[in-house]
Amino acid sequence: MTINPTTEPALLLSPRQAAAMLGISPRTLWGLTAADEIPHVRIGRRVLYSRESLAAWIARRERGGE
Repeated sequence: MTINPTTEPALLLSPRQAAAMLGISPRTLWGLTAADEIPHVRIGRRVLYSRESLAAWIARRERGGE
């Protein structure tokens, strides 16, 4: 299977991308990461975030509504 990087979204997001997706500051994201409150992946020294895991994390935290 060949993946074309121009058409397929990245599986993992950088901290800056993840913070933008969540609408929070990178500093807030780092605090959540350091406290192990938000799902993340460490690859070497890099910390990355899965789009799907972030969406599931948001869904678990949702409150209110009907």
